[in-house]
Amino acid sequence: KAVLFKKFANIDCFDIEVNEKNPKKLAEIVTALEPSFGAVNLEDIKAPDCFLVEKICKDNMNIPVFHDDQHGTAIVVGAAVVNALRLCKKKSSDIKIVAVGGGAAGIACLNMLLNLGCKKSNIWLFDRSGLVTKERSNLDIHKKSFAQPSDFQSLAECLTDADLFLGLSGPGVLTAELVEKMNKQPIILALANPEPEIRPEDAKLVASDAIIATGRSDYPNQVNNLIGFPYIFRGALDVRSKTINEEMKIAAAHAIAKLA
Repeated sequence: KAVLFKKFANIDCFDIEVNEKNPKKLAEIVTALEPSFGAVNLEDIKAPDCFLVEKICKDNMNIPVFHDDQHGTAIVVGAAVVNALRLCKKKSSDIKIVAVGGGAAGIACLNMLLNLGCKKSNIWLFDRSGLVTKERSNLDIHKKSFAQPSDFQSLAECLTDADLFLGLSGPGVLTAELVEKMNKQPIILALANPEPEIRPEDAKLVASDAIIATGRSDYPNQVNNLIGFPYIFRGALDVRSKTINEEMKIAAAHAIAKLA
């Protein structure tokens, strides 16, 4: 990661590993390092701990703090969806979304899609335990905000007439049979790495009009946080910003879409 910062944005980056499992203590350690750095990129902190660590750091530091697994991914997903909807001539407020993956990246991506005009009532979220519904008792506050009142159980039921599949889960989750249930011109973001939820060539067999992206560099339409985070930090450092806020993230998504 440090090499990527230097290579793509000429930012001197120092990789600091912290042996601390308690999120509050980790946040205190990061906060105490503020005088040495112009910005902090949090990396590889699992959900829901990552939400707490980032909030404490942002509330107590006067430099940008950015959990890239969340927001870097969300910004590039946002850019991809903006352009895909433009090509399909669909409106963000109209599309039905099925997301698989309720971790940090998944939740951040859904929040970005809301900021881009998608409706929460049109979002169906799956995690390891299945569909996130209001009847489930094992949800943290972040998943609970996307819980649907629903009798649906299976991915097949929810994918019927879906416009957008967002995968941040694991290989093979989406099959060709499931793609066939989706709406015309489906948008498929199969972002599990290194093996996506479905290979583009398999999806194209049943949906030749699909727009398909993966997180891999050996397929077209790569959706990967590398497209965002070095340059977002470069911009924040250049203007001596004290934060990276929601407006900046949305602006970055639109700027990346325009560049593409």
